[in-house]
Amino acid sequence: MSELASDTAMVLAAGLGKRMRPLTASQPKPLIRVNGKPLIDYSLDRLSSAGVSRAVVNVHYLADALEAHLKERRSPLVTISDERSQLLETGGGMCKAWADGLLPETFFALNSDNIWLDGPYNAFRELSESWDPDKMDALLLLVPHTGARNFTGKGDFHMDAGGLIARRRSGRIAPFIYTGIQLVSQRLLRDAPEGAFSTNVLWSRAIEEGRLYGHVFAGDWFEVGNPQAIAPTEAALKRG
Repeated sequence: MSELASDTAMVLAAGLGKRMRPLTASQPKPLIRVNGKPLIDYSLDRLSSAGVSRAVVNVHYLADALEAHLKERRSPLVTISDERSQLLETGGGMCKAWADGLLPETFFALNSDNIWLDGPYNAFRELSESWDPDKMDALLLLVPHTGARNFTGKGDFHMDAGGLIARRRSGRIAPFIYTGIQLVSQRLLRDAPEGAFSTNVLWSRAIEEGRLYGHVFAGDWFEVGNPQAIAPTEAALKRG
């Protein structure tokens, strides 16, 4: 088995979970249970089974509950990136963790509400085998519409034969959806804005520089963005 590109992942878990209301009125979205298991544990268990030994988890909304849940975790070993004082969004959250020395030069990043079923290889191995730091600032795990469960949107990215990606064109359907999982070089984070901002800001620059790439995932990915998505996801997981 090939080595992973990094032993560290950042799990983005600080959001307000507005689309999951009313379930998030009293608990953070990462602790909502799907098939009896908190959402964030799906991501952490996948990281552990893939051999990723460290996870940096950012917290903001109902942070005490999330931190208490993560406290006993040993695989991967969790480090908290505390955003209680200011919610920094995805890009700002990664940059804070980097500035605080919590992230290595290359790291995985993923949303805390991800559920997926791996194909022949695990998602992190797939990204690692496609990773080329000399030409990539980030490598996004993408899934075609046929592998995106509960997804009803128009897609996110187009991709050329070499793996370079571009955003969905206006009025078009894009063939690939971003799974919320990526492999990131610290080069992506350079000269970043201050405070709260979306990773989209950094991706746009990488697209302009020809350094944002995609890898097509061979497994199935579930969008669990609202309460209505929970039941069909649970049914699919029970079927295996």
